[in-house]
Amino acid sequence: MRIGFALNEALLLLTVLAALLALAWRLRRRRDRGARKPWWVEWGAEFLGVLLLVTGCRVALADWMVVPTGSMEPTVRVGDRLLINHLAYGPRLPFTNTAIPMGQPQRGDVVVFRSWGDASEFWVKRVIALPGDEVRFVHDVVAVNGEPMSADMVGAGERPEDQGQFLLREHTAGREHLIKLNPAVGGRLPMAVGAPHCAQDAPDAWHCKVPPGHLLVMGDNRDNSADSRVYGFLPMKEVYGRADRVLVNFSEWSRFNIPL
Repeated sequence: MRIGFALNEALLLLTVLAALLALAWRLRRRRDRGARKPWWVEWGAEFLGVLLLVTGCRVALADWMVVPTGSMEPTVRVGDRLLINHLAYGPRLPFTNTAIPMGQPQRGDVVVFRSWGDASEFWVKRVIALPGDEVRFVHDVVAVNGEPMSADMVGAGERPEDQGQFLLREHTAGREHLIKLNPAVGGRLPMAVGAPHCAQDAPDAWHCKVPPGHLLVMGDNRDNSADSRVYGFLPMKEVYGRADRVLVNFSEWSRFNIPL
């Protein structure tokens, strides 16, 4: 279990503070029925109900996050606000990733988890393989349990951040999504995980078997993503929730309510 501090944790602390103020006011009223309501009750305890509702919803039902990097382009762009569904896998308790299990990630899911390097940051990647899956990667083509993920060429990227790269429509577990490939890299990002789980077969080829309780995740910006190839397998207990859609991007209003 790794401890982190983000917006949900800040909301929880505010909720606890408001509850303590409400309790202090109740105790004071018992001692002095004629006491006037002080400012710290007006601005503190009165917000307890609102804070309880907001914190409870964000922890148990749904959350949102802002995407800081382009590792999931073109599916997710920098500045996108993502809707995080906690009920997909189970609500997470603040400060930790301790969960009430309600489901398991599936291949193709876009998952959110606490950063490998900083537990106060959240990252977003796509699930490529599940525990026990055998994964083979050759020149940007992924095969899971012997079945290659087919990808159809869409064309060259036209946005500034996509220029010089190719967009392809990849099919995973009956679902499809866009990925971005850099022809100058061509899949030559090495797999950092060594034996007994993985082996590097060539500069642009490797194979792995995902260990129990872990996931292999990658970014849709396939040649520019710090993912399982860099940090290793993602423990399933670290998954914070499933990203279901782009809510809004304040720098690009056309990216409103886009399903993932």
